[in-house]
Amino acid sequence: MASRPELKVDDEPGFIKFFRTLPAKGNDTVRIFNRGDYYTAHGEDAIFIARTVYRTTSVLRQLGKEPGLESVTLSITVFRNFLREALFRLSKRVEIWESTGRTNWKVTKQASPGNLQDIEDELGGQLENAPIMLAVKITARASEARNVGVCFADASVRELGVSEFLDNDLYTNFESLLIQLGVKECLIQLDNTKKDVELNKLRTIADNCGCAIAERPAADFSTKDIEQDLSRLLREDRAAGTLPQADLKLAMGSSAALIKYLGVMSDPSNFGQYQLYQHDLAQYMKLDAAALKALNLMPGPRDGSKTMSLYGLLNHCKTPVGSRLLAQWLKQPLMNAKEIERRQQLVEAFVEDTSLRQSMQEEHLRSIPDLYRLAKKFQRKKANLEDVVRTYQVAIRLPDFLATLEGVMDEKYKDPLDAEYTSKLQEYSDSLAKLQEMVETTVDLEALENHEFIIKPEFDDSLRTIRKRLDKLKHNMEKEHHRAGNDLNQDTEKKLFLENHRIHGWCFRLTRNESGCIRNKKEYQEISTQKNGVFFTTSTLQEFRREFDQLSENYNRTQSGLVNEVVSVAASYCPIIEKLAGVLAHLDVIVSFAHCSVHAPTAYTRPKMHPRGTGNTILKEARHPCMEMQDDVSFITNDVTLERGTSEFVIITGPNMGGKSTYIRQIGVIALMAQIGCFVPCSEAELTIFDCILARVGASDSQLKGVSTFMAEMLETANILKSATRESLIIIDELGRGTSTYDGFGLAWAISEHIIKEIGAFALFATHFHELTALVDTYPQVQNLHVVAHISEASEGSNRKREVTLLYKVEPGVCDQSFGIHVAELVRFPQKVINMAKRKADELEDFSGKHEENFVQASKEDVEEGSILLKEMLLIWKQEVEEKKLTKTQQIERMKELVKGNEKLLNNPFFQGVKAL
Repeated sequence: MASRPELKVDDEPGFIKFFRTLPAKGNDTVRIFNRGDYYTAHGEDAIFIARTVYRTTSVLRQLGKEPGLESVTLSITVFRNFLREALFRLSKRVEIWESTGRTNWKVTKQASPGNLQDIEDELGGQLENAPIMLAVKITARASEARNVGVCFADASVRELGVSEFLDNDLYTNFESLLIQLGVKECLIQLDNTKKDVELNKLRTIADNCGCAIAERPAADFSTKDIEQDLSRLLREDRAAGTLPQADLKLAMGSSAALIKYLGVMSDPSNFGQYQLYQHDLAQYMKLDAAALKALNLMPGPRDGSKTMSLYGLLNHCKTPVGSRLLAQWLKQPLMNAKEIERRQQLVEAFVEDTSLRQSMQEEHLRSIPDLYRLAKKFQRKKANLEDVVRTYQVAIRLPDFLATLEGVMDEKYKDPLDAEYTSKLQEYSDSLAKLQEMVETTVDLEALENHEFIIKPEFDDSLRTIRKRLDKLKHNMEKEHHRAGNDLNQDTEKKLFLENHRIHGWCFRLTRNESGCIRNKKEYQEISTQKNGVFFTTSTLQEFRREFDQLSENYNRTQSGLVNEVVSVAASYCPIIEKLAGVLAHLDVIVSFAHCSVHAPTAYTRPKMHPRGTGNTILKEARHPCMEMQDDVSFITNDVTLERGTSEFVIITGPNMGGKSTYIRQIGVIALMAQIGCFVPCSEAELTIFDCILARVGASDSQLKGVSTFMAEMLETANILKSATRESLIIIDELGRGTSTYDGFGLAWAISEHIIKEIGAFALFATHFHELTALVDTYPQVQNLHVVAHISEASEGSNRKREVTLLYKVEPGVCDQSFGIHVAELVRFPQKVINMAKRKADELEDFSGKHEENFVQASKEDVEEGSILLKEMLLIWKQEVEEKKLTKTQQIERMKELVKGNEKLLNNPFFQGVKAL
């Protein structure tokens, strides 16, 4: 980490007084003060940054006299890293204050997870996920379906999306929408009392999905001015009131709140630039928050390696726009078989043609900047000549893309590639030809080698004169460079460098090892010491630098009018730049899919997709794509069969750590990979299209939110039962563990029956309740599987030792043994505890075994007959007890007489079994 700047405040008492009069802020907001070449934070924020960034409070400094004001400094690099941490991982809001006088400060920039407009330059533009912000408005009446209206936007792209839909009391559709869009911040109506049950539910769901929550007053959701605002913002010629989306009253209320929060109307450059579109929730597979975690779709804070998440595994994208589109696709799996096959065909083209794939990745795509952010800079009038040149550099590379794509000779792939890429890139290349011509005519491209972005001097006599003087000064500085090299006996190519430093201007730099040669030499003045060396200057070079800076300033002032014209012309190409970004992002993701499919330990295969509502899911030699990439893992493949009528509901039993969880999760991951158009980790695969993947897995973080493990289980399961349809895929990894064994088993049985009988979805249930496997006797669509373990008996003296080897193979049937003690041995439980557990287990087995030996297996007919005979006998006994008012001893004797006298009952196998117990 870079060294911390020293804390210097001109008027300490004045600043402390100002700071302590600031209005109160929420715990989720951090205030940072810009001090020019470094930043500071004070009070609670200073303590927070000390612990979060520096991991120690020893960096805190006291400002002013006791008790003082805790303060901490951040260099520019540390500040930028903190911004990323605060906004993306901790979901904080950040205010940046700047000085307007000796003790007066004002907020100049604000940022939140869903609104990064003010600080895009500080973040450097390389964002993995688009910062989507969403506003939501609901109407909910008792016993009626909830109406939900939303509006969402990525502030960097001039689009507003709206959607309105009915939802259940758990708001499962709203949860799916937050995940589909990858929402980072959610605007919800302000509820000071926190007693509105429906708003509390929305807050909980947003929190579970990792969204920051911003509460706005109800007045912000008013639709009073929305038609007028949209008419000014939209590109549409017709009035906003006549658009079909205007009928979505709740969504329009959300739009009003979002537009106000983002401050869109305060920037005239937004007028006539926005597009409004309607998002159809049903066009993509739905995912709940539990499925997002169960399938490890996105990287988590504790992920040890990139390949632990599906996003990390598949992200071989070379462009920022590609990486963001991949994150979007993972949360929006397709439901249309034709669209899926279109993507698969493109992936196959790049899988089959190695040179095409490699040239796209290594030569073409890696040189593409973040075009969406570039377009945004032009739109916000923040662009400069460098941004024009970057756009030009993309334009001159498009013919290389086209030449590579047109080199594909296989007719099978030529048409799909042409439809998706070649024809569109040709159109955009033609459109950008005029921009290319303008840049080549007006911009001094030779000066780019020195990282200078200037207009050609030929355009103006003054520019020509200044340029000549600048060139002469540069020549003089080179001469001074060689003189200093000779004087210090340092090689001017390898050890002594002449550099234009971003802060110090033109100066010399020596490597730190060689810097001793300027010590005690008065003519060499040291400027600063940094990691990459020691910066210093001479009086001659200082004179040249001052003159050079002055002339450069004159040059920029003289060329500013021309630069503004060039930038303004380039800005008119924004719509084309945005469309080009979309096509190149699509190409980048498809090539990335192909790269993963080829470079996996065993190559992926193209799955056959059945139209929605038809077909079965059959996977041969299926693997978990993330698991097989981990170090020291030799993955055992397993077949999967989910067939209507025979294996709709699959129960998996077996030892802990035997592979049950991996098996059921890998099926979910493969289904999702297939529906985003990627190849899958199998030797053969055919899949039906699922409308949603719903999961009930571990609830490790629920306690932190004040929810017990069992309560979390029940909430997730309720979500599944309300959301699932016949076309869903349900994944349940254990159920009913947080309560008594009897209650847990009863719930597991009832939930399983409901899924089998009422929903009819494909379901995978990993469980330790072996009794659940009896469902197969009642329902033919249930299949029992178990993970295999090899057990060998070994004797050590008088002790019998059981050795268990986990084989990770899944086979038909039921697991007939438990392996809990073996797992305890694996994790090195104390031997005393292990021995006691074995002794108790043996006692219980002996106890139950003695009774079970006497239990005679009865047929269904015997059970029915025995039950009737027993019932008849008990009714007679009850009648006699009541009429004759028998004592307790007489009741027992009479019971024995009735049993002995009923020969048919005595000979019944079911009654004999009951008697034995």
